[in-house]
Amino acid sequence: MEIYISGSLAYDRIMDFPGKFADHILPDKIHILNVCFMVNGLTEKFGGTAGNIAYNLALLGEQPLILATAGKDFSRYREWLQRHIIPLDGIRLIPEEFTASAYITTDQSDNQITGFNPGAMKYRSLYTFDSVNPQQAIAIVAPGNLDDMLIYCQIYREKNIPYIFDPGQSIPMWSGERLLEMLTGASITISNDYELEMILNKTGLSTSDLVQRTNVLITTLGERGSVIHTLDGDYPVDAIPLSQVVDPTGAGDGYRAGLIKGLIMGKGLVEAAQIGAVCAAYAVECYGTQEHFFTQEEFWARHRAHFGQGEE
Repeated sequence: MEIYISGSLAYDRIMDFPGKFADHILPDKIHILNVCFMVNGLTEKFGGTAGNIAYNLALLGEQPLILATAGKDFSRYREWLQRHIIPLDGIRLIPEEFTASAYITTDQSDNQITGFNPGAMKYRSLYTFDSVNPQQAIAIVAPGNLDDMLIYCQIYREKNIPYIFDPGQSIPMWSGERLLEMLTGASITISNDYELEMILNKTGLSTSDLVQRTNVLITTLGERGSVIHTLDGDYPVDAIPLSQVVDPTGAGDGYRAGLIKGLIMGKGLVEAAQIGAVCAAYAVECYGTQEHFFTQEEFWARHRAHFGQGEE
C-alpha cells in the first residue's frame, strides 16, 4: 500500500526561560514593547506534520512517502529519516531557503512565545502521481504549504485516491468556501475539538452538515479520547492510560499515523482509531514529537492490554 503524507518538515528549536514573561513586561508600555529573555539553552527536535506522521508510521512498519519541501540545512533531518527507512523521493529541496523552523520559548508558568519561519515551506512540493493505483493507495493532507493542500485534495479526488483531510493549524488562513472544497469528498476529515469549532464557524455548517460533505468526521478530544461522526451515528473511542504526561504536542500526529495503519490493515473505523489512540499515548509520554520509540511487539501488546485485540 502506497501512503502519501503531504504537510510540513520543520525543526523545532525549544528554549526554556527560567522566569515568568509577565515579570519583565510593563503593562503600560506594551505599545513600545522591547524585551530580551535570557534562556537556559536550546534543544533542537525534528518536527513538522508530515515528518511526525511518517515517523510514527515507520515505527509501525510502513514506508510512507513524504510530500514536502526542505532547505539547505536539511542534512540532519535527512539522516534521521534515512535511519528509519523513510523514502525521500517526495521531498523537494529548496537550496536558497532554510527548512521551516519553530523557535519556541517557554517560561516557568508554561506560557510560550513562538516565532515560526516557513522557509522552504513557502514553496510547493510539486509531486506528480504517475501510475498510481488508487486501490493500493491512501493519502493524508496535513497542514503545510497552502497550495499543496488545495491542489493535492483536487488531485486525490480526480484520481479516486482516498484521502484524509487534516487542516489543523492552517484553518485560520482558509475561507469557509475553501475548507468545504477540500473536505468535500475526503474519506475522513479529522481535527481536534477546538479546530472543529473553527471549521463550523468558518463554514456556517453544523457537524451533521459536515458529515454529509465528508464520509467520516473524527474529532480528537485529548485525554477524553476521540469521537467518530458518521451518517449512521457517533462512536466514541477511549484514550488509553499513560505512564506519564510529558508533552502532548505530537499526540495528534501519532493518532493520525495509527489511524492510517489501521485502515490499511483493513480494520473498521473504531478499531483503526483505537490503534491511533495507542500511538498517540507513546507520543505524549516523551518530550518532542519524534522522541518516542516502540517495537511492534511492544505496541501490539499495549494495544491488546487495553482494547483486548491485536494485530492480525
